[in-house]
Amino acid sequence: MAIDLARARKETPGTRNVIHFNNAGAGLMPTPVMDAVIGHLQLEQDFGGYEAAARAQPLIQRTYNNVARLLNADADEIALMENASVAWLQAFHAMLGTMKEGDRIVTVEAEYASNYISYLQAAKARGIEVVVAPSDATGAVDVAALADLIDERVKMIAVTHVPTNGGLVNPAEEIGKIARDAGAWYLLDACQSAGQIPLDVEKIGCDALSVTGRKYLRGPRGTGFLYVRKNRIAELEPVFLDLHAANWTGRDSYEIVPTAKRFENWEFYTAGVIGLGVAVDYALDWGMDEIHARITSLADALRDSLAKIPGVSVQDIGAEKCGITTFTKDGVEPDRVKAALAEKMINVSVSRIGSTRIDMEKRGLSEVVRASVHYYNDETEIEKLCEAVAAL
Repeated sequence: MAIDLARARKETPGTRNVIHFNNAGAGLMPTPVMDAVIGHLQLEQDFGGYEAAARAQPLIQRTYNNVARLLNADADEIALMENASVAWLQAFHAMLGTMKEGDRIVTVEAEYASNYISYLQAAKARGIEVVVAPSDATGAVDVAALADLIDERVKMIAVTHVPTNGGLVNPAEEIGKIARDAGAWYLLDACQSAGQIPLDVEKIGCDALSVTGRKYLRGPRGTGFLYVRKNRIAELEPVFLDLHAANWTGRDSYEIVPTAKRFENWEFYTAGVIGLGVAVDYALDWGMDEIHARITSLADALRDSLAKIPGVSVQDIGAEKCGITTFTKDGVEPDRVKAALAEKMINVSVSRIGSTRIDMEKRGLSEVVRASVHYYNDETEIEKLCEAVAAL
């Protein structure tokens, strides 16, 4: 069933104020999500934070259940987190704790800066070797070359599914097969893919997957989640534990909880957690296949239109592309493009070399304009964006 665009835009009040092509930064929240967040904040104001949270336990559990449905996982495999960075770091450092000097992490050329900085820190502090798998002719990771890098030293494969700077979708399922055959940890950063691409952790085969709520899921800022495969949870001890993640069983003993909640901490942004659950439910109600088809179609149309503008170069890579479109215009700095579009109430962002250094250096790019579509965007908005870019 096709997306009901009129309904989607009606339930997204922000579309009446701006043309929003910064969904890879933060999507516009739909009305049901905002209502859920405000509704719980009202309860906190009226009855107290702890008391409101006690009343909201069924809604909090619904968030675990909805996230599990989104990923084809079990609720016990889900940890609710402050953001994707915390989720990723908790999983990474727990996996790192099983490794020793000389072990290897394999990653990709379009890896995100925050993740790569952690690899460099592990190399500096613990003698871990970082190996970058090359890209193929399309710009995606070369799966055959990655497989050739595998030996007994490779203990982790860590990949950004959808990089920040080029429309690319890395082949997560193919990477998962390699990781399973190698017996290596597989950590997938799905920060930019969740909410725009169907995700099935059983097909992907990842051991852990991190997500933010604010991007394509259209949830509140300050929310995210971590998936950890059930049969591997017991192998992972989080770097940080508190009285929520573990039980103090004796003066000199503690016991870590057996589920993915071991990666959480006690203090929750309860209103945000409830809003996240509504956002996930909202996406599932539209249908992830339908969302993916609509986003892909709009992004293809945007790329085609931009490519026809004199002086504009579309900078996207990969055989499979997503809702992120990046481009440059000769003689016009990306920041100037962003500012000019903002004057016309068109939101885009700028992706810089410091976010994906290896890929950007290889392609001779220092920064690009990033326009990321969502299913509530329409073709008229694409025309207005392209007209504004052409006029620069």
